[in-house]
Amino acid sequence: MSQQVAATVMQNWKDSFALDGKPAKWSYDMGVILKGFEGIWMNTGDAKYYQYIQQQMDYFLNNDGSIKTYKKDDYNIDNVNNGKLLLLLYRVTLKDKYLKAATLLREQLRNQPRTNSGGFWHKKIYPNQMWLDGLYMGEPFYAEWAWLSHEDSAFNDIAHQFTEIYNHTKDPQTGLLYHAWDESKMMKWANPKTGCSPFFWSRAMGWYLTALVDVLDYFPASHPQRPALLKILKDVLTAVKKEQDPVTGLWKDILHYSGPGKEKNYFETSASCQFVYAIAKSVRLGYLPETFAETAKKGYAGIVKKFIKTENGQTNLYGTVKVSGLGGNPYRDGSFEYYMSEPVIVNDPKGIGAFLLMSNEMEMRPTLGYGKGKTIVMDNYFNRETKLDSFGRKIVFHYKWWEKTMAVSPPWPM
Repeated sequence: MSQQVAATVMQNWKDSFALDGKPAKWSYDMGVILKGFEGIWMNTGDAKYYQYIQQQMDYFLNNDGSIKTYKKDDYNIDNVNNGKLLLLLYRVTLKDKYLKAATLLREQLRNQPRTNSGGFWHKKIYPNQMWLDGLYMGEPFYAEWAWLSHEDSAFNDIAHQFTEIYNHTKDPQTGLLYHAWDESKMMKWANPKTGCSPFFWSRAMGWYLTALVDVLDYFPASHPQRPALLKILKDVLTAVKKEQDPVTGLWKDILHYSGPGKEKNYFETSASCQFVYAIAKSVRLGYLPETFAETAKKGYAGIVKKFIKTENGQTNLYGTVKVSGLGGNPYRDGSFEYYMSEPVIVNDPKGIGAFLLMSNEMEMRPTLGYGKGKTIVMDNYFNRETKLDSFGRKIVFHYKWWEKTMAVSPPWPM
């Protein structure tokens, strides 16, 4: 199923991610889809998926590492998301332009405005605000950068970003997280006592959970904050599990809502995919007990049944809300009526990206038993070599588990 939807992507966006009839620009939507393509490449070994990633990213990159249409001074944390693909391309090709471009995004994070308590603002135009969305946009790149560059102190900051917004947005009754928090409590949408927005927008929680389960791939096992992050992951996913519709296996756009107009609330694709992805990956990696696997299976089946349609020779994904935000111009007040007013569209990049991530996880499940009870041994004696990496550190290399170099083609003459 992941490859069928990927074929639709490659048909609809052959050269660049131009959206809504506008010229292509550096945007997080592209990165959501391409991260899904990375998973398909890793699962299948088919180089066309890697080549598609490289083609789409190269559209925006100059040879000096500068990024077309990117403006660091906007301090829009959405623009950091694509850095994960830059690091992938650097690790495969060792080309400087990818590392230089990634360095620009790391510099943005160094100077990103923060709340008084140290949380990244979502954007410069949204002062004093942390949105759950922003954790996905910034932290997985930040964590991979920290791991790759040996910037170990950054993991303290990464953990702080997750715990800071969790502590401010968690609802003590349901365990769910509100969409955003305004430290100043001055925004019209903000609760005057807590600073939180009024509703649990499901995709915002999906962004947060996807970010957390991906960051843990790079977060040191010995770091003192890792247990706290694992507890947050388990607690929030437990709360999310309770919100799953028992009949369809899906999740509504606004979680835990029973007020006026509740009949307008609808099952939303991207969030349902994100929840299934976070649950399935957490089960696979032992963060959650195997009992959660049934929740993922039911959700996956429900998504495919309700939202996937084969039409005119391609596989289309229905049911993704195009966008939902707070503040801005025209003003978005965070009301239930506002969330219900946003358009729900077909083949939205955010929905497709979430679907690909989820499908990659679910398609792995039948193979997970193959290695059970087996140990993989890698030669670290006869082939033990060292070199200086791009950050000036001596590292051991040559057939290491985490290496991606030469995975598609040699970056140097053989």
